Amino acid sequence: MERKAVYPGSFDPVTNGHLNIIERAAKIYDSLTVAIVVNPNKKSLFTVDERVEIAREATRHLPNVKVDKFSGLLADYVNDKGFDAVVKGLRAGSDFENELQMSQMNARLFTGNTETVFLMTDPKCSFISSSLIKEVATLGGSIEGLVPEFVSGRIINKLQEESK
Repeated sequence: MERKAVYPGSFDPVTNGHLNIIERAAKIYDSLTVAIVVNPNKKSLFTVDERVEIAREATRHLPNVKVDKFSGLLADYVNDKGFDAVVKGLRAGSDFENELQMSQMNARLFTGNTETVFLMTDPKCSFISSSLIKEVATLGGSIEGLVPEFVSGRIINKLQEESK
């Protein structure tokens, strides 16, 4: 029986911390879907289609990983696709408190035997967040080594476009 997992998030943009979780989860599960949430209430640097494109490029070296997008409740997406597990990355204790509450609500909404699995981020990536990356880049700081190299260029180009 194939074990299918989903790793949901906004991925605006995908970081080396995200990739750390993706690569490790891809070793555990037969298939892993990176599911990018469409949230019209959240101001994103990249459109959802750009985020999908970036995530596909960043994960193309992983044959059992695919990238998808969804809107609405994660539980509805999980139930519709029949995932066995939802993978969540944890950086710090505060992440755990937030993710625990969400996972408990989702457990009530899942129709199958879907489990939420928490993976601790590699300590080298524990301080990385997409919002911090965008803030540092906006202020002209170096984000080298925090995101895939091609992502760094995409961020800089996008910020230059927005400043015009």
